[in-house]
Amino acid sequence: MHAICFISRRKVLGTMLAAAPVIHTSRLFGNTAPSNRINLLMLGTGRQALYVNMPTLLGMPEVRVAGVCDVDRKRAQAAKDKVDRHYGGKDCRMFTDWREALEMEGLDAVMNSTPDHWHVITSLAAIEKGLHVSCEKPLTRHLAEGRVLADAVKRKGVVFRTDSECRSHGYMTLTADLALNGYLGNIRRFEAGVPKEMGQGFGNAEPMPVPEHLDYDMWLGPAPFSPYTVDRVHPEGLNGRPGWMRILDYGEGIVTNWGTHLLDVASLINGSERSGPQSVEGTGTFPPDGSLWNTLIDFQIQFGYANGVIMDYKMDVPYLRVEGDEGWVQAHWHSQGGITASDPKLLRTKFRDTDRRVPTRGDKHDFISAITRGTAAMADAEIGHRTCSLGQIGHIAIRRGKRLDWNPDTEKFADDAAANGMLSGTCREPWKI
Repeated sequence: MHAICFISRRKVLGTMLAAAPVIHTSRLFGNTAPSNRINLLMLGTGRQALYVNMPTLLGMPEVRVAGVCDVDRKRAQAAKDKVDRHYGGKDCRMFTDWREALEMEGLDAVMNSTPDHWHVITSLAAIEKGLHVSCEKPLTRHLAEGRVLADAVKRKGVVFRTDSECRSHGYMTLTADLALNGYLGNIRRFEAGVPKEMGQGFGNAEPMPVPEHLDYDMWLGPAPFSPYTVDRVHPEGLNGRPGWMRILDYGEGIVTNWGTHLLDVASLINGSERSGPQSVEGTGTFPPDGSLWNTLIDFQIQFGYANGVIMDYKMDVPYLRVEGDEGWVQAHWHSQGGITASDPKLLRTKFRDTDRRVPTRGDKHDFISAITRGTAAMADAEIGHRTCSLGQIGHIAIRRGKRLDWNPDTEKFADDAAANGMLSGTCREPWKI
C-alpha cells in the first residue's frame, strides 16, 4: 500500500484515522433504517452543501438529515436552522468537531463537503466506521491519498460515491451514449475545457484576527500553519468563492476542481476510468511569487493513452469534445452553448434497445440508490481517484516542465524521482525544482 504523506503541525493522523469497529445499525442494502430512512450527516456546511447538496437531500423521502457539522459555528447553525425548518422540529444535531459527529448513534451515511485537504482524513474515518460516504470532488489533494482511500472502500465494502454531477448532465450522457455505441466511429481524440478561476487578484495575505465563530486550528488540520486571513479560508456568510480553493496547501485549483467533472466523462467514454494514460505533458502559468493564491491561472495539458487516443485539456469554458473517425460531438456544461455535432442528425439518434446507456440518475439519488437498492454508484472511489489523478499528474508535468511517462498500474512516473515525490505532497513548492 502506498503511504500518505501529510505535512502536519500535530499528530492528527494518529487519532483521526484509527480504525473503529464496524457497528451495523441500518446500513444493509434494503434495510435503510428503523424509520425507513437513511440517517445522514452533512459534514461541511459551506455554500456547496447548503445551496447544492442539502436541498436535494432534504427533498428525498428516504433520507433524513440527522446532523450537521462545520468548524464555522455560524455556518453550522445556519445549516441546522434550515434542516429544522424543513422537518418542522429541532432534532437536527449540530457539531463543530467532525470526530464527535461521526459518533452519532444510528448514523448511516455522510455527505462530505469539507475543503479538499480534509476529504481523505474525514472520509477514511467514516469508512472505518462502516458508514457510506459521498465525497465532493476532487477527492484528494495528493495522488497517493487516493490509492489509500480507494483501497479502504474496497476493504470495508461500503458505498462510496464521488460527488460529481457531470455524469448526470443530459448533454454529457448523450455524448457518452453516442460515443460508447459507435455512432462516432472509432474515438481518436478528446478535448476538455474548464473555466478560468473566477475573481481578480491573488489574495490578501495580511494576517487578521480569527473570527470567534471559527475553529481555525481545526480548519487548518493537516496543513502547515499559516496566519489567518479571510482570503485563505472563506468569506463571511455564503457568498463568494472561498480563497482556499486557490491555495496549494489546501487544493490544486481549477485543474482538479473542475477537471474532475469533464475528465470523468471523457475517461468513461475512453474506457480508462479505472486506469490512466501512459504519458502526460503540459504548460501552465502560476501567479507571481509570494502570492497568497498560488494555483495555476492558465494551463494546457495533453495525455496519451495506450489505445492511441489523445486527450487535450485546457482552461477555456466548461465543455467536452469527442472526435471519432466518423464524426464528433461537443457538449457544453452549464450555460456555455448547448451541444453541437459534425452532423446535426447525430443529436437525434434513436438508440437501439441493445445499446449501452449511461445511467441518468441525479447525483444524490445515485448515492442513496446505491445504499438502499444495491445499484453501483456511477463514480465510486476508484473512478474518482483515477479521474482526480489526471489533473494531479498534469499539474506535476507542468511543474517539471517536460513530458513524463506514467504507469497507470503502479501509479508512478518512469525515471523521475522528483515527480514521484510530488505524488504524496513531499515537495512544498515543486514548481521551483
